[in-house]
Amino acid sequence: MGSPENGSDEPLTPAGRLFLQKEMNQVIYCVVGVKHPLDIDALKSAIQSSLMVKHPRFCSLMVRDSAGREHWRRTRVDIDRHVVEVHGPVADGLSDEAAVNEYLADLSTDSPGLLGDDKPLWDVHLLMAHRCLVFRIHHALGDGISLMSMFLASCRRVDDPEALPTIGPSSSAKRRRGGGGGGQWWKAVVRVLEVVWFTVVFVVEFVLRSMWVSDRKTPVSGGAGVELWPRKLATARFWLEDMKVVKSAVTNATINDVLFGIISAGLFKYLDHRSPDAVREGTRITGVAMVNLREQPGLQELSNLMKGDPGLRWGNKFGILLLPVHYHRSCGDPLEYLRKAKSMIDRKKKSLEAHFSYKIGDIVMTYLAPHVASLLNYRIVCNTTFTISNVLGPQEEIAVLGNPITYIRANSSSLPHALTMHMVSYAGRADMQILVAKDVIPDPDFLAKCFEDALLEMKAAASATLNK
Repeated sequence: MGSPENGSDEPLTPAGRLFLQKEMNQVIYCVVGVKHPLDIDALKSAIQSSLMVKHPRFCSLMVRDSAGREHWRRTRVDIDRHVVEVHGPVADGLSDEAAVNEYLADLSTDSPGLLGDDKPLWDVHLLMAHRCLVFRIHHALGDGISLMSMFLASCRRVDDPEALPTIGPSSSAKRRRGGGGGGQWWKAVVRVLEVVWFTVVFVVEFVLRSMWVSDRKTPVSGGAGVELWPRKLATARFWLEDMKVVKSAVTNATINDVLFGIISAGLFKYLDHRSPDAVREGTRITGVAMVNLREQPGLQELSNLMKGDPGLRWGNKFGILLLPVHYHRSCGDPLEYLRKAKSMIDRKKKSLEAHFSYKIGDIVMTYLAPHVASLLNYRIVCNTTFTISNVLGPQEEIAVLGNPITYIRANSSSLPHALTMHMVSYAGRADMQILVAKDVIPDPDFLAKCFEDALLEMKAAASATLNK
């Protein structure tokens, strides 16, 4: 066990405490594939000197005081206890991708307990035969944006070994793009009224979902206790250029609109194949989306921030959106899935639903009790059908210790949902990890193909529209 260092304990944030409750105990996985064989000693040395190990959250034990309240207590990190070396194939007769996915699926149902409480809540698995690293990090340490930015701060671009990766335009550029143009006063009044109306409507639904309102059961539904069931994991692969072609066919559409259109089309395609008459026309299927509530700063900005005051923006800062789709057996124009997704998401953007969910969770955790907040979140997951998240990765090819990275993928530990999907973009590609309860969805590879085919059909329709 790492030895404690002097200094007062630091209490966990409300969001951090939430992810330590039994119902919502969550671990994030990030699997990074590399081109050349792994150098164990070099990797250990790099991890030991990295920003990650210097960050207070990653060199602290989680302890509880006499009242049961969680705190961080600084300790010395024994790097050998955090690096797990796996020599030889993790599964026989499988491709690298399938073997790694099987390894992650097995971890997903038991990893919160296996991280232990006698060392900081993270470790790195080196799968030597498959040339990949699996970062296993408890969600109490931070969200996907924080963790991705911290990892990328240790990487460099392949085409410029001295340059940090880029993960999107700077916050100042976003502000410049979003500013300007006064417009008529009545348009401002209409916008305010829309915000108020949609916020009230969606917040009422959010509250009802945390109580008794739930989706109708379908062949992909989970429920209470399903988080304990065995898992399978598959990967759907997309080209960002294909998604941009689809996006350009619908005015003001975004990549997130395209992603949700793909999920709608692919999920309906899967249901038609799996159980053609099991789902009633118009049945609502609701997704839970995690939404970043901070302005995502440039990577260099976050790197400097962690060196200075790591606690300033670090942690979990995201809200929840409920994203419904309505099942239809056929939709002649594949782009109609995108139009419907965009229309629904545009209404969500006009509301403060995500901010409300974050704030109400913070209030419940602070003034009531962690198990109350955990139960409310658990009920929302039990009363919906799937989870979806999307993390923006680097735009160009990058390397870690000079070893080019071939892919970056992410998923989390099990939830009551039988279907969870996490997409990460990297160097022109986007890989979506599809984690399923295998007794509910026994064929996730076919589901992944349904999503891939949905994008290709939408691209063909978009190309035909643009060429008219």
